[in-house]
Amino acid sequence: MPLKSLSLASLVETGAAGRSIWMRDAVVSLEDCARKTGLGGSFELLEGKSVILLTGDQLKTAAALIDLDGWARRLVLCPPDFELRHLGAVIRDAQVDALVYDGQVEPPVETGLALLAPCGLALRQRSIVPIRRFETEWALLTSGTTGDPKMVIHTLATLMGAIAPGHDDRPVQNWATFYDIRRFGGLQIFLRAAAGRGSLTLRTAGEAVEDFLDRVSSTEVTHISGTPSHWRLVLIGSAARPAAIEYVRLSGEISDSAVLNALASLFPGARIAHAYASTEAGVAFEVEDGRAGFPASLLGESDDGVTMKLVDGSLAIRSNRTALRYLGEGAPELRDAEGFVDTADMIEVRGERCFFVGRRGGIINVGGAKVNPEEVEAVINLHAGVHASLVKARKNPVTGALVEAVVVLKAGVQETPGLRDEIIAQCAERLAPYKVPALVRFAPSLAVTAGGKLLRQT
Repeated sequence: MPLKSLSLASLVETGAAGRSIWMRDAVVSLEDCARKTGLGGSFELLEGKSVILLTGDQLKTAAALIDLDGWARRLVLCPPDFELRHLGAVIRDAQVDALVYDGQVEPPVETGLALLAPCGLALRQRSIVPIRRFETEWALLTSGTTGDPKMVIHTLATLMGAIAPGHDDRPVQNWATFYDIRRFGGLQIFLRAAAGRGSLTLRTAGEAVEDFLDRVSSTEVTHISGTPSHWRLVLIGSAARPAAIEYVRLSGEISDSAVLNALASLFPGARIAHAYASTEAGVAFEVEDGRAGFPASLLGESDDGVTMKLVDGSLAIRSNRTALRYLGEGAPELRDAEGFVDTADMIEVRGERCFFVGRRGGIINVGGAKVNPEEVEAVINLHAGVHASLVKARKNPVTGALVEAVVVLKAGVQETPGLRDEIIAQCAERLAPYKVPALVRFAPSLAVTAGGKLLRQT
């Protein structure tokens, strides 16, 4: 049966027995989520509605998503750092007529909505058997905007375009993720677990990395994902390596050689993969050869229906996994006339390899020459004493900007003037002179966003 004719509940219910979603202080059975509801008497009233999920609890979010796909006309998923000042604009642009909330996030008193539905984990049998009535639109909020957030529309089919449903003859994959499932990266892992044959372990907000990895071990996780910044938190700490890990996945940021090599040492025998995906472009590919970048042979049309090309150095993607459109009056076009999504991620082709060198909007202009911060960071991170780095612009009256690097050293490495000179010399060996940091300063840590990415100045 094709995916578009199935609801998320139907996918979950297949082989759901014994599978669960685990948090630090709670657990929910996937079988219960597929057959019961946490929306109480509101469930029937939500049929055909455009529903916004304003929840603080990932388990309640998961149960509500399983409940409402195929039953609601549209689902609007608010990320954990959603600011309530944007609620009115999102309700307007998504034509929301119902709001689902939990005890962690209370909706404002005035929403203008007639139906406010509480959700919980006291799951009970539905009074009716839900029938898939809609190919529900999933509206996901994008990051990186300074005004009201943009929303992109997916369906369950586009979200799961890169996910193969579990089969009885495939090994069980118990997933874990540092991501929150209310973001695209975490949602991908939630859907992988929901459509598979294993359980899912999620990190609770504020939970120490060591405590999370202890739980990963206790729930016998085999597959785990996070951003490179998430993984650097693991590498800098003293957390024990969970013994059952077979597959480590990185996404959301550029995966440089330093972090890939370090993870290969930390998890010997595990497959180390870095995937490229974005909320707009969907999942494009993953690379498992242990090297930064991706083979140039992936450009063009692939066997799985993904077509990629470079347009003025920017990666453009066309596939059945990309979002359908932006949502809201006056929203820009998501795709060009040929169906390609412009990712704004800049690529440099070196021989038979393509390398991500940064975002189009993040370039540092040094006297008219362009510097991609991520390219410089990848070189700095290769230094044996460096744990992580952040490269940014520093204003200069002559050149307009200089390249400044903020560096976090590995545990036990001492800050010395000679070390600063070593880092600059290493950059000079591998980079054009205008890309070499004019300033290097050391810091105990680097700030990351709520989504686990380096916090960059805009």
